[in-house]
Amino acid sequence: MTVLILTSEEDVTADMVVLRLAEAGVPVVRLDPADLTDGVALSGEYTLGDRHGHLSVGGRLVDMDGLRSIWVRRPGKAATRAAQPSAWLTEESTQALYGMLRWTDARWMNHPDAARRARNKPWQLHHAQRSGLAVPATLITTFPQRAREFAARYRDLVVKPVSGAHPQEPPRAVPTSRVAPDADFTAVAFGPTLLQQRVLKRADIRLTAVGATLLAARKPVAPNAHPDDVDVRFAPSSSPWVPVEVPPRVADGVLRYLRGAELAYGAFDFAQDSDGVWWFLECNQSGQFGFVEMDTGQPIAATIAQWLAADGVSKDGCANAAPGAGC
Repeated sequence: MTVLILTSEEDVTADMVVLRLAEAGVPVVRLDPADLTDGVALSGEYTLGDRHGHLSVGGRLVDMDGLRSIWVRRPGKAATRAAQPSAWLTEESTQALYGMLRWTDARWMNHPDAARRARNKPWQLHHAQRSGLAVPATLITTFPQRAREFAARYRDLVVKPVSGAHPQEPPRAVPTSRVAPDADFTAVAFGPTLLQQRVLKRADIRLTAVGATLLAARKPVAPNAHPDDVDVRFAPSSSPWVPVEVPPRVADGVLRYLRGAELAYGAFDFAQDSDGVWWFLECNQSGQFGFVEMDTGQPIAATIAQWLAADGVSKDGCANAAPGAGC
């Protein structure tokens, strides 16, 4: 049985997992949908009430019924490197590839339908609340007056994008920024704006969830940190990430979140305040983990490899179903 990894060629994070799978003797096929129809080919046949499918990657033929699991890591858009790319060819290739893979019995990390929903920030915030996680007061609005009223109630705010990275090539990360005290919010009318109460944090937390395995790391905020340095990705820091235990209440909430979202993998970001409360900021369903593993030594890549290599029911008791295989 083969593990299929859908990701770009230059994904060094995926390389870490491929290495662990190779060490375990698990067959792996790595495919970037962008290479359809240049180096990657597919075929699906539906006859006499049955169906069969095959993929050809670099001359290697793979039976879709022989797929053990599918890791949707960071794939490119289908057929964008074809000899004559077009929006039509991309749509045709996307539906052909993912449509065929959907009828396999492979376990997904993460299923495309669940992943699409899980990327939605407003949905994340509501789902985190329902899962019992602490969520900072948040407003998403195009009403300037609503923004002013929110700012009057919550004096210290940050602003962040609703959708994540700016869709340029390559995508550009948009930092979370502190809102100036004298902001008048007129520009809110020109596009949805996410305002959130700033957590007076003493540390950032990255919790990587693989099935029922939770691996958390903590990066303390420097005592002399500037209050405007609210985004850990851009704030200056000399402190490494260090392993930290997950509080039972947070662990319960994260596992409920994963079950409800039907995810097998999630990279959760929390802000820890001076009272020790972990405030949910977001869950990236395909988030990076290499930087955490390098600092902490936590076996994240090995844990992902073990999940992908498992058969049928995973060690955490999740059934081999789609899209809920990631519970």
